[in-house]
Amino acid sequence: MIAILNWADLDKAAQEAALTRAKVEGGDISGAVRAIMDEVRRDGDAALRHLTKKFDGCDMPVGFVSQEEFIAAEKGLPAALRTALLDAINAIEIFHKAQMPKVVKVETRPGVLCELQWRAIERVGLYVPGGSAPLLSTLLMLAIPAHLAGCLTCILCTPPGKDGSIDSGILAAARLCGITQVLPLGGAQAIAALAYGTETVPKVDKIFGPGNAYVTIAKQLAAQQALGPAIDTPAGPSEVMVLADAAANPAWIAADLLAQLEHGPDSQALLVALDAALARAVQSEIEKRRENLSRKSLIDKSLVHSHIIVAPDLSAAFEIVNRYAPEHLILSGRQAAEWVGKIQNAGSVFVGAFAPETAGDYASGTNHVLPTAGAARAYGSLSLTSFMKTMSVQTITQQGLAALAPTLTTLAQAEGLDAHAAAVTVRTEAA
Repeated sequence: MIAILNWADLDKAAQEAALTRAKVEGGDISGAVRAIMDEVRRDGDAALRHLTKKFDGCDMPVGFVSQEEFIAAEKGLPAALRTALLDAINAIEIFHKAQMPKVVKVETRPGVLCELQWRAIERVGLYVPGGSAPLLSTLLMLAIPAHLAGCLTCILCTPPGKDGSIDSGILAAARLCGITQVLPLGGAQAIAALAYGTETVPKVDKIFGPGNAYVTIAKQLAAQQALGPAIDTPAGPSEVMVLADAAANPAWIAADLLAQLEHGPDSQALLVALDAALARAVQSEIEKRRENLSRKSLIDKSLVHSHIIVAPDLSAAFEIVNRYAPEHLILSGRQAAEWVGKIQNAGSVFVGAFAPETAGDYASGTNHVLPTAGAARAYGSLSLTSFMKTMSVQTITQQGLAALAPTLTTLAQAEGLDAHAAAVTVRTEAA
């Protein structure tokens, strides 16, 4: 049974413990991940084939999915799933198109024009996890902004089945999003291939997408390498926090918490309740509802890391939320819309009783690739600009340089950089 904690009764250490994430299972695997990556960097395609056979039970040459496989996947896509995919794609495209940044152009003084321009990252790698379910939604969240940003090369990696195939829904969704290069490749070896390149796999400039502990560590190691790729936010186990008052529906809140807990044994769900009776009602609903869920065994494991916190007032509740910095935050209360202004740290916020996290996971339009493990204190959700970079441009006339020259030469000389000063004076003296 999920525990109920009274925040006002907890000392500082107990409060800290209440907001601690689950420890990721598997122990220290960084050495194993490093060995995998070193093998791929050294042996290329041969290493990928060896590691795919070892970890996925599939022995096949490294290669991209064929045109025939794409066509077969599209033909076999159930009509209802196709409709749902197109509807989700439309919503995600609408929201991400609206994020297209504008060029900043300003004259800082007469004759000195400064601009901030945007460019797409040319080569990106997209990782979609395999495991117990094909994550079609994750593919959409990665592929759509990559396509809209104008990335020239998009390589999608996802683990193969034992027969070497990729889920037909994944392939069909990739096709609908404009992805044409798909590799049946998973785990740390897929990240290494994208980071270093092999005979078959092109090296990319940035790697996106969630995964297990092996994938997360591989991304971090790759980014630390000289000339290694950039990465998106490191992803840990998924989490949700719900902030609710006495007006909230306990059955709906229980459903939200259970939806999060079915992701995996390390997932975490926390309720911050402003009413003790609501806390008890949600506790009862969770016990009743989890019995009939297909992933009950996973939910039971993740419930160990989850609990309900009764907050004495709204001020304390906001403090709890911002200290925890949840990946997903659901606000369910009479004044939920007014609460948003008090939220400083959260990956994605769902406002009102009719805003389940499921909406953001699939088709409201926002991106579900989010910062976890408290990273929302410094990182935001994946967006269109995650697939872009800025470039500053300055255009300076003779008049502009003349006005700027005294400042430039004085600062250069203060730093002892005579050549910097001379690069200015050689122009102004000639004029």
